[in-house]
Order: sequence, then structure tokens, then C-alpha cells
Amino acid sequence: MKMIGVIPARYQSSRFPGKPLADICGKPMIWWVYNQTRKVKELSETLVATDDKRISDVCDRLGIPYVMTSEKHRNHVERLYEVSEKVAADLYVCVCGDEPLILPETIEKVIPSDRIDQSRCFACSVQRPFTNPAEVIDINTIKLVTDVNGVSLYMSRIPIPYPNKSLDFPYMEKVGVESYNKKALDFFYHTSPGFLEKTEDIVLLRFVENNVPVHYRTDDHYTLSVDTPKDLEVVKKIIESDPERDKRG
Repeated sequence: MKMIGVIPARYQSSRFPGKPLADICGKPMIWWVYNQTRKVKELSETLVATDDKRISDVCDRLGIPYVMTSEKHRNHVERLYEVSEKVAADLYVCVCGDEPLILPETIEKVIPSDRIDQSRCFACSVQRPFTNPAEVIDINTIKLVTDVNGVSLYMSRIPIPYPNKSLDFPYMEKVGVESYNKKALDFFYHTSPGFLEKTEDIVLLRFVENNVPVHYRTDDHYTLSVDTPKDLEVVKKIIESDPERDKRG
């Protein structure tokens, strides 16, 4: 089964323009994400999917493979769909370009142990328990609940579930690692956003609203999506305290 890693990276972010090129200990953020993703042995190749020459120029300088994609994509899954139209694979493993702390072990969680039934949609992601209470109330972090089989029931920017009868559970965060087969990407691209997706601004709700299962694997490793310059400062401190981080894998 051919599996490729794809790192969507756009320059024009409303909250943090140019963040894929933000400096972290002398290297751009996109390098940290690529360096971790390429350590996953199951992936036959890893490439960046970008829409901006400033990012592709940096990729050229650092020897990072990339594919140019449209500026019109509204989200990372649409960008991934375009890659699937250009590069054939059985599974597309998406690592968001704002995940510089991601570990290979976390990425491996979305790789199935058995062959995928390509006649059906396959979508998978990662969840982790929150360790910082402040992140639970941060609207930039996506909270989720699943059924007993780890299939997504709902995702929200507010804390869910509500602790009315019990506090004996961990709040779970969606991590920016996903995998899809071509059928799932085709479904997403050719299906209009629904009410819940547009209300919450969470793209994976498109699958949930249409009864397409999104499987979640639990991982305890800490990671942090860089949504704001404040997040970037936290990431810098973590990497500065672990100078051998980029060499392990």
C-alpha cells in the first residue's frame, strides 16, 4: 500500500500570516514539521503542499519536496484533494504545517494496520487528553467526543461534554494529523459545507454531518498547533530546552 505524507502550508493565515516560515531556533517552522514527518518509515515520500512562492523558495533552499496548489482552497483538506489529483497513493497522511512539535509516533497513529477498503471512505485522526486547563477554554483548540469505537460524534470549539453529573473524564483535543484515502478526499471536495461546519468552522464536521465515520486514535504525546505568535513562543521554549529533538526518530 502506497502511503505519502503531505504537509499543507499556506502563507495567508488570518491569525498569523506567514507562520510556516516563522523562525524556530534558526529554522523555519515548515522544516520542523517536515523533519519529523519524514522519519515515519511507512511513508514512501513526504512533500509540502503550498500556494505561495515564498514557501516554495524556502523548500527549494532546504531540499524539501513540494507541490504547488491553488490559492483558492478554503481549507487544508481541499488542498490535500488537489495533491491526490496529482500524486496517486492509497493513503494520504496529512500533517498540518503548524505542528512543529509533532512526533513520528503520533503520525504513525493514523496509519492503519490492515489494507484499506478503497471502495469506502476512510478518514482517521488523532486525539490527546488536554494537560493544560487553559487550552480547554481556548477557542483555537478543537474539542471532540467519540463513541466507544473511537468514531467521532461531534467536534466543537467549546468544552464538550458538559460535566453535569461527573468530572471523571479527560477533555480530548483534536491533533493536526489526519489520513484519508482518495474516496474520502473526493467525497469531501464534492460535498458542500453543512450547517455545523459553517457554524463551528471545523472542516472535519463535513464528514460527521454526512455520516462518514472519522476514526480517532488516542496519543498521549504533547503537541501544540501554532495558531498565534503566543503559541510560537511556547514552542520555541520547548525546542530550546531539547536541542537533540530534531535528531531523534
